[in-house]
Amino acid sequence: MEKTWRWFGKKDRITLAMLRQIGVEGIVTALHDVPNGAIWTYEAIMELKSYIEAAGLRWSVVESLPVSEAIKYAGPERDQLIENYKVSLANLGRAGVKTVCYNFMPVIDWIRTDLQHPWADGTSSLYFDKIRFAYFDLHILQRQGAEQDYSAEELAQVAELARHITEAEREELIDTIIVKTQGFVNGNIREGDHDPVGIFRQLLARYDGIDRHALRENLRYFLAAVMPVCDEWDINLCIHPDDPPLQMLGLPRIVTGEEDIDWLLRAVDNPHNGLTFCAGSLSAGMQNDVPALARRFASRTHFVHLRSTHVLPNGDFIEASHLEGRAHLIELIRIFERQRPDLPMRVDHGRTMLGDEQCGYNAGYSFHGRMLALAQVEGMMAVVRDELATSPDRNI
Repeated sequence: MEKTWRWFGKKDRITLAMLRQIGVEGIVTALHDVPNGAIWTYEAIMELKSYIEAAGLRWSVVESLPVSEAIKYAGPERDQLIENYKVSLANLGRAGVKTVCYNFMPVIDWIRTDLQHPWADGTSSLYFDKIRFAYFDLHILQRQGAEQDYSAEELAQVAELARHITEAEREELIDTIIVKTQGFVNGNIREGDHDPVGIFRQLLARYDGIDRHALRENLRYFLAAVMPVCDEWDINLCIHPDDPPLQMLGLPRIVTGEEDIDWLLRAVDNPHNGLTFCAGSLSAGMQNDVPALARRFASRTHFVHLRSTHVLPNGDFIEASHLEGRAHLIELIRIFERQRPDLPMRVDHGRTMLGDEQCGYNAGYSFHGRMLALAQVEGMMAVVRDELATSPDRNI
């Protein structure tokens, strides 16, 4: 697999020269300054592509060309936004950038409650605390009917937390859940926005009355509209699983596991309609056997995210070492190196370590932590390639 790295453009404190030195081959990036729904021009795409190539690298994957919220909830401007999306896809194809990662998660791309959860060795990583999230849902967001989503035991724990949580901790939860994890991804909420909770409530309200079936049909509508452009320019459009792959905040989540992925690929049965196989997202759902999913869907996988999680008995989960956790990355590498060795792969969500915390990196996207993860994954890849060279008929 091609070793790639998510890079946030020219403003990223991690430079392309640094990435070339640590063995990165391809870049995963986007036109981050273009507002959601606006057209990516051919000229802007080529300018960034040329900049990447001048550093001795290639633009391997777009992550992401965002799907506007109005496409997801079928707002009146949906068709115009889809037309803009089609133009952007065509411009990417014309420029030779052929793999596009996107997601169809309503409102919120990924959810954590702690961006710097400490480990005993002095590093830190992302963490999801179910009770703290429930506190946010019930006491900060004050979502109507939210208590129905939690057990009596969980509600009792939330009530206990409410008795001693500080105002600073409340503000940190808001900043973590709906500002820092969202602003650099989809732009719905950004640093410095006044009343982020109010903005978030307004975004949620747009999905009133939209259930799982309706969101699926909106995804089908979008895919059917853009596939002719993907066919014309040979673009692989690959959806990212929900993170975490659980029903949350009363919003429908429709890419959570095997049945959802199977529906998606059958709903618009086109080889360009495929999957970003995010092992970390999928492993956070106890319903998912991650290697089994890789075996089943390898042929329609166009991009791989390699990370792993530990899921705790109470429903909390934490980023695991890339050598550990529920994702079983070495087995995934065996599957993909045998079936799809041409795929771009990037390591994901490294630990914060060795001064990363002082550098202002986006949450989960440290330099030293991801460099360690890349070294671990590259070592696993070398082991697997040696296995395949010496035992090419080895069953997977």
